[in-house]
Amino acid sequence: MKITALVENQGQGAMKPKHGLALHIKTRNHVILFDVGPDDTLFENAERMHIDLSLVDTVIISHGHYDHGGALRHFLEVNTQATVYVQRSAFEKHSSKLLGIKIPVGLDPSLKNHPRIVLLDGDTVIDDELRLFTVEQSDSLTHSDANDSLYENGRTDSFRHEQNLVICEDVTVLVLGCGHSGIVDIMRKGKTFGPTHCIGGYHLYNPLFRKTVGRDVLDAIAHQLADYPHVQFHTCHCTGKRAYTYLAARLPNMEYLSCGDTLVFEGSGKGMD
Repeated sequence: MKITALVENQGQGAMKPKHGLALHIKTRNHVILFDVGPDDTLFENAERMHIDLSLVDTVIISHGHYDHGGALRHFLEVNTQATVYVQRSAFEKHSSKLLGIKIPVGLDPSLKNHPRIVLLDGDTVIDDELRLFTVEQSDSLTHSDANDSLYENGRTDSFRHEQNLVICEDVTVLVLGCGHSGIVDIMRKGKTFGPTHCIGGYHLYNPLFRKTVGRDVLDAIAHQLADYPHVQFHTCHCTGKRAYTYLAARLPNMEYLSCGDTLVFEGSGKGMD
């Protein structure tokens, strides 16, 4: 399995950084895009990495925010074969409140009925290699207040539109987008699949207010994730560098995945290019 970050907040070398996420994943049976980022950054960085997006056969949109699905229309024009899996509620109205004003942050609703988009309602098994699951946050001690300015249909967002991907090969990789429902709760449900690696953001930083969650929340998350010493965590995007640095100092099995980084998983081993 080979995973390359094509869109991420931090860039390596000639790669263009952008607030958002897109992971190119090659497995034994699939070529996958997990999220597509907000704009043409995906296509620019794919060209820099000599990755042909027309070969992608499966797209997972993690949730209904533009920084993860904004490039979807352009992708569907470039790629004529991929099936796109997204929760049905991801196409509802999503917004972020700044100074009392709600700013739209959702997906293009006109894509909802596209013939290659499969609308899901909860957990789904795609095939023997791929499955998707949703989570409702229950751990109040690790709740990120960076979520509190986000809304769905005018109400506080419940993040029922968020889904996580499990890839089962020689290793089992859990992939999440923003982890709005909480990395602790995602791992609590996801551990049933026996993940060896976990990749994605934890939404511990609010980019509008440029604020990281409090130390009490970070301590609670570090304490809970310490229960998974055999899982290699690669975080990115909305975790934020400050939160990452704090967590990584307490969790030796946590690393940062920047745009342009490539992870290669073979059996029980792992490597990074």
